[in-house]
Amino acid sequence: MQDLSSFHDVPFPLGVSFGATGGPEWRNEIVSLTSGHEKRNARWSMSRRFYDAGTGLRSLNDLRDVLRFFEARRGSLYAFRFRDPFDHLSSEQDAPPQPTDQFLGRGDGTTRQFQLAKHYGDYQRIITKPVLSTVQLAVEGEVLAGDAFSVNWLTGIVEIHEDYVPPPQAKVTAGFLFDVPVRFDTDRLSASIASFKAGEIPSIPIVEVK
Repeated sequence: MQDLSSFHDVPFPLGVSFGATGGPEWRNEIVSLTSGHEKRNARWSMSRRFYDAGTGLRSLNDLRDVLRFFEARRGSLYAFRFRDPFDHLSSEQDAPPQPTDQFLGRGDGTTRQFQLAKHYGDYQRIITKPVLSTVQLAVEGEVLAGDAFSVNWLTGIVEIHEDYVPPPQAKVTAGFLFDVPVRFDTDRLSASIASFKAGEIPSIPIVEVK
């Protein structure tokens, strides 16, 4: 589990993040047998995301913003929020989030806490860094008012207030925007104004933290 004291709840420059490259990675082990068959084993239970924010730089001001941000995080020491340009919505195909987008669980008449998550087929990705102002919740399709629940900004756990406890078998769903908790995957950034003007973009590696 991530050490919460090493996390700064600040967003990486949004304009730069939307020009970044990267995506998810899985770590699997594949063994080829003498029979020609193979055995595959998943070494990770969850995917991990890697990015290069260098491709998102569009101006020297962008570069200066990133350098200031890098200094404030002490290089790779502190984690922060990063907006994945390809996957930051609970909805599909860039549609606005709706409170029925993602299934969180079913009520039992007692449970009030539910973990935000996003589903990719039968794979469930835990969402720990939602954008709080965007979280919407529904129970059996009925949208809850904003004062009927609270959201933990460090864990993505939603807590429904006592007066609105989901009854047994009631379907709890949510819609939201979210960020990825990441850190710089380097302690050194090398930049040159001359190179930048010539179109040479520095590499800014970023990796998801769990």
